Amino acid sequence: MEAIKPKNLEEVLEYKSKYKGDAKIIAGGTDLIIKIRKGEENPKALIDISSLNELKGIRETLEYIEIGPATTFTEICECILLNKNLKGLKDAARSVGSPQIRNRGTVGGNICNASPAADTVPPLLALDSILVIEGKGKKREIYLKDFFKDKGRGELEGDEILTKIKFKNPLKNQGLGFYKLGLRKALAISRLSFAVFLEIDEMNRIEIVRIASGAIGKFPMRELEVEEYLTGRIINENTIEEAETLLERVIFERLKGRQTAKFKSIAAKGVFKKALLNALYLCKGVNDFEKN
Repeated sequence: MEAIKPKNLEEVLEYKSKYKGDAKIIAGGTDLIIKIRKGEENPKALIDISSLNELKGIRETLEYIEIGPATTFTEICECILLNKNLKGLKDAARSVGSPQIRNRGTVGGNICNASPAADTVPPLLALDSILVIEGKGKKREIYLKDFFKDKGRGELEGDEILTKIKFKNPLKNQGLGFYKLGLRKALAISRLSFAVFLEIDEMNRIEIVRIASGAIGKFPMRELEVEEYLTGRIINENTIEEAETLLERVIFERLKGRQTAKFKSIAAKGVFKKALLNALYLCKGVNDFEKN
């Protein structure tokens, strides 16, 4: 196995073009190294992008926030650009593994591994994120919601890499909430998680809602039926209860035949509600909600 440390993105794309699917990108390596040791992966080359600044960091443009795929979970946790309305993304990054894993693991790896339980993917889905994907002499964009094809498989050709994740900077009346249920408080892979993006008007009417779930399907996904129900409704306890009931039914149908179907469909209601209220707090404040 050849270890390659390119000097820039151009060299990365050259090597990917040369090796096609026989080369693996490594940044944190928290998942890939384990797979190699287990014999699940045996690439001819490892292309190390961990020191490439053009693939790291979090930047704000006029309309978007852009995240490099080699950005670590710790860097997301500490980024001041993600304060206030984007607290859900920081909460998700903070819930990943241990401090050591957060210091090494990257958001790009979390996406490209296409794991059903990837913690930072539901918030990025709820933000309607766009992925920038590049190969030698080509560049394209794809919505994150369209990236996943199956468990462990995303929309990447053998000569392509993820070079950027971007989403629109939230407005003052928008907020992103996240909540995760794990087996224990630390080092826990998600049993299930939810992220909710909300935009609410002065009457607590839902203008925009995007709901994403993790660990209750082949890959993280949007909960479109619940989104459709909530859009345009005044948010109150009755609305939330109706949304929870609908979500329970949708998830039970999705997981029908699995031993975890009943547990996950019921547990999802509480996790979803906490993510929703976290988003609502960022939009309006929980106290304002409780008074109505």
